[in-house]
Amino acid sequence: MEVSDMRIQVARSSDRPADKVVIEKLHKTYLTSSGRTVALQDVNLTIGKDEFIALVGPSGCGKSTLLRAISALIKPSKGRILIDGTPLTSPSNQVGIVFQQAVLLPWRTVLDNVLLPAEVLRLDLTKARVRARELLNMVGLSGFEARYPGELSGGMQQRAAICRALIHNPSMLLMDEPFAALDALTREELGLELLRIWDVEKKTIVFVTHNISEAILLADRVVAMSPRPGRISEIISVELPRPRTLDMEFLPEFKSYSDRIRAVIGHG
Repeated sequence: MEVSDMRIQVARSSDRPADKVVIEKLHKTYLTSSGRTVALQDVNLTIGKDEFIALVGPSGCGKSTLLRAISALIKPSKGRILIDGTPLTSPSNQVGIVFQQAVLLPWRTVLDNVLLPAEVLRLDLTKARVRARELLNMVGLSGFEARYPGELSGGMQQRAAICRALIHNPSMLLMDEPFAALDALTREELGLELLRIWDVEKKTIVFVTHNISEAILLADRVVAMSPRPGRISEIISVELPRPRTLDMEFLPEFKSYSDRIRAVIGHG
């Protein structure tokens, strides 16, 4: 099969909606006891509004570092990040974050865990409770508002964590391997649930994963990164139709995307 037949291409800016995130010549160097570690080097990336981006690459390539830079949890050593055209200098309430572990507070109920960002941001709690219940209903947790995290499965806890990240209605959702600790069936179920949430909520999503099939199934574009120091090796536009389904993994096009990504990141 010719590459042109694989329907795999590097996306051009004209194919994307208006820019949400612009990353320019980003470098990140850590000082450690053994010297300097370059985590990211000369990273340039533009993410469109409401676009779903997946970051893939070998362990230690800087995927999570890049995500944390976009969230302003760490500061780049060089370069800059713009959100909606404004240079990012501190964490923004326009960003919601979901980590690999749900990190729910065990002494708070599900509803109270979801409401935590609203309390921190001093939002109207009456309105926030209404939104929290709507979000919990959307992810299938209606009726579990008064339960505690220890009473929930791992998948249910992660659903609650997604609701918590969305409670203040951010325009962007950053997700750092949010399904990695889950079993395969739950992971697939939550992947499809995330796509449904994304369609309803209309957010820009940046999703870090080691799972190539997951990246292809979810994303508009897959950003393949090189081994450390992390650079962007290739940006691959996924042209599979939406809504996506698990059956698409059996399509020849899906395998072509997978083979291409594996070749780029050295898993071939």
